[in-house]
Amino acid sequence: MSPEQITRTSGTDLAQAIRAGSVSSAAVVDAYLQRIDRLNPRINAVVRVAAARARQQADEADAALASGAETGLLHGVPFTVKDVIDTEGVVSAAGLEERSTFIPRHDAVVVARMRAAGAILLGKTNCPPGGGGGVTDNPVYGPTRNPHDLSRSPGGSSGGEAAAIAAGLSPLGLGSDSGGSLRVPAHFCGVATLKPTSGRVPNTGVLNHPGGFSDYRTQIGPIARSVRDLALVFDVIAGEDGVDAGVIPMPRGRADTVSLRGLRIATYADDGLHATTTATGEAVRAAADALARAGTLVQWTRPDISEARSITERYWRIDESSGADVLRLFEDWDRFRSRMLAFMANHDAIVCPVSADTAPPLGQGGVEIFDYTLPYSLTGWPCVVVPAATCPQRLPIGVQVVAKAWCEHTALAVAARIETALGTALGAPVPLHP
Repeated sequence: MSPEQITRTSGTDLAQAIRAGSVSSAAVVDAYLQRIDRLNPRINAVVRVAAARARQQADEADAALASGAETGLLHGVPFTVKDVIDTEGVVSAAGLEERSTFIPRHDAVVVARMRAAGAILLGKTNCPPGGGGGVTDNPVYGPTRNPHDLSRSPGGSSGGEAAAIAAGLSPLGLGSDSGGSLRVPAHFCGVATLKPTSGRVPNTGVLNHPGGFSDYRTQIGPIARSVRDLALVFDVIAGEDGVDAGVIPMPRGRADTVSLRGLRIATYADDGLHATTTATGEAVRAAADALARAGTLVQWTRPDISEARSITERYWRIDESSGADVLRLFEDWDRFRSRMLAFMANHDAIVCPVSADTAPPLGQGGVEIFDYTLPYSLTGWPCVVVPAATCPQRLPIGVQVVAKAWCEHTALAVAARIETALGTALGAPVPLHP
């Protein structure tokens, strides 16, 4: 493979090619490092590059394969990580000046699992200060730009990771999502992502994400340019670790066993509160039509999500609240979740917008960009975002697929069908011209 072919190939196919000996891990890692050197200065997505160690580990991976050693699912495949996720030996600043030289002594659990599967860390990607918010900019590294339009935002808070994947600076990445921090950047940058069910993936070793009872909304998840890659990484990082008390040992299904025929899909192009653009609505309708042609039972209906923003904003202010206020918050949150469960009793999945509009200008991105993702953070349900269209300004539009708790396989199967039908499977990296 040429360097250009390598950076256009899915992580799944790269892993197979490395195992088959048709390309070396060293060549793959070098292709990505060269692309980072060439394009990253204009995007500022990858803020720390572990080049020397990555090249050394690629050589070791090739030697292990030649010796007949047992290999993992991601043997020799490079990946990147949002900077709130600890990486042993690599600065993890999380956009905070006080952490600008902080080097963790241990990997976060998800990084350790990627390494155990044979993956090779290329570097860390940018995020807002402390890892939360809708604008990927901080006093340590500055702003990240959307590779589709350098005057636009990649969103946040996993904006650096989404921009890196979109620009072909990495085949696979890990980010985090509390209120939409994986999903909105994926939508703005035209890539795919999975926010797993709350309690599926450990948050151990991730800044400001304690997991457990105190952090029900946050999950670590993969970003990639194909739904198939999301499923591969999800299988690597999911499962209890004996530390994060919120992780539940639930079995995982397989997307390739899901039959779409007869699957009950609820869909809406507008939540009745936050008007979407014409192009966004058309993207959701195109996705729904594709699913109907595959035999799903599509019904145009939506749950009552009118309280999602207010409940979330009260949760953000919980440290300012009295005991009675906190109790009322959790009572209202429970009632919201019960209403959502009642709605899903008659549906297997929901297909809806990710955000009301496409990527905003650089530096913009308030809470409104999360209006379509916040409801499903409160429920803790798995969500997949997949590119579905572009707007007249050639900016990407994703759709959000939501499934019942522990049914990531259903969301992935539905998203894969949308990806295939709308021709968005593994879009080529965004071409940044010199």
